[in-house]
Amino acid sequence: MAVSGSFSMDARSFERGLRRWVGRLSTESKRAADRTGTRVQNEARRLAPVDTGRLRSSIVSRSEDHGRTYDVTVGTNVNYAEHVEYGTSPHRIYPRRAQALYWPGAAHPVAYVDHPGTAPHPFLRPAIAMAEVWLREELARAGRRVR
Repeated sequence: MAVSGSFSMDARSFERGLRRWVGRLSTESKRAADRTGTRVQNEARRLAPVDTGRLRSSIVSRSEDHGRTYDVTVGTNVNYAEHVEYGTSPHRIYPRRAQALYWPGAAHPVAYVDHPGTAPHPFLRPAIAMAEVWLREELARAGRRVR
């Protein structure tokens, strides 16, 4: 005696479900990237040195959707941020609007001042270095939500 069984499957229904699942996964992965960008932004702000608070408050996260790629950029538009991040070498400071430099306590006006340079104070690079770890965490959470 022969034993047999059969079944049928509607491939269109399966494909529709798969497309919905991939769509949800794509949406969740973009949210994970956004959350990672926010975490990097917050860490960079935490690590940034504070004098007036201008540098810290200027650090932002921006994301761009390019269809199959999704870019997240964290940075600042403050013109001195690079000098803070990487430091400066010794240099001369010249007057901008006057013929000489003068400050209270100076013996006399001077034509220039030799600046010894500044030590680097990295705030963005260490935050970005954590991005991969945080993205993996966020994607794991996203995967659990899509199931």
